[in-house]
Amino acid sequence: MSKLGCSSRLMVILGIIVLALFLTSFVMGPLGSKFFNIQVPKNLQVSKPFVQLPSEPIFHIGGFNITNTVIASWVTILVLFLLFFSATRKMKIIPGRMQSFAEVVVEGIYNTIEGVAGEKHVRAFFPLITTIFLYVVTNALLALIPLWGTWGPIEHTAGGTVIIPFLRAANTDVNLTLSIALVSFCFIEYLGFSKIGPLKYIDSFFQFSALGKAFGKLFKGDAKSFISGFAFGFINIYVGLLEILSHFIRIVSFTFRLFGNMTAGEILLGVMTFLVAFIAPVPFYGLETLVGFLQAMIFAGLTLVFGVMAVTSHHEEGAEQH
Repeated sequence: MSKLGCSSRLMVILGIIVLALFLTSFVMGPLGSKFFNIQVPKNLQVSKPFVQLPSEPIFHIGGFNITNTVIASWVTILVLFLLFFSATRKMKIIPGRMQSFAEVVVEGIYNTIEGVAGEKHVRAFFPLITTIFLYVVTNALLALIPLWGTWGPIEHTAGGTVIIPFLRAANTDVNLTLSIALVSFCFIEYLGFSKIGPLKYIDSFFQFSALGKAFGKLFKGDAKSFISGFAFGFINIYVGLLEILSHFIRIVSFTFRLFGNMTAGEILLGVMTFLVAFIAPVPFYGLETLVGFLQAMIFAGLTLVFGVMAVTSHHEEGAEQH
């Protein structure tokens, strides 16, 4: 028998198995059981997805609640530590698989940051940008493991039985996404003050120098230039206030972009698994993997871009344009 014939037969058998699993899960699900009027045993039923936006406390340390998202974030930190510790524990000139993987990841992120920030600022951005990207994407990938959201004590409520999972996707906790957004915001503002100086950084918002030039025209007796310069100076101050407001709005946009996308993905997976338990949710797992990478890239990328804007004064921008 030829190899082509064996592979074709194998594909047919695999297709039959996939189709059988899909039909079985559809018939045993809520849609199929209602359509065919079938009573599904309780032990074979998939529980209804329960949307709980606040994370659930698992235990307490003093007066602090340790929630399932906090535990999941600790697991993420532990996974990243073990991954890079095993990759760098015995580094060799000819790297093994783990070392090669770590080098590819680190070098890829480093080159990307260097392409945006330039060689002058790459080392200032590299630690935080890399941490944000790896932390967010690892949170997203670990949340796709079936252990997340399905393992924990069962509570009986008026609406039915509810599982309180020991592990829940860390990115679905608004407190965690807010904390990353605050770190990103403080990092950007710190770089602006430290790299170009407090006075220049404040002037990049309000441009008080325009008012100074206007008063200089007044002392020289040029009243017409003073009036126009004074008016434009106040306009620049108003624009600067809007710019400061936009910096604080970044915290909100960073927080709810990551929280909203990750929470929507969790709900989508829960609904699809409830409706058709097998096969049908698989493409959505692939979609959520892509969304996790994209959200990590967006969060880290925007932090990088805003940071580059903060360390580049308007005078440097004008010189580069010339």
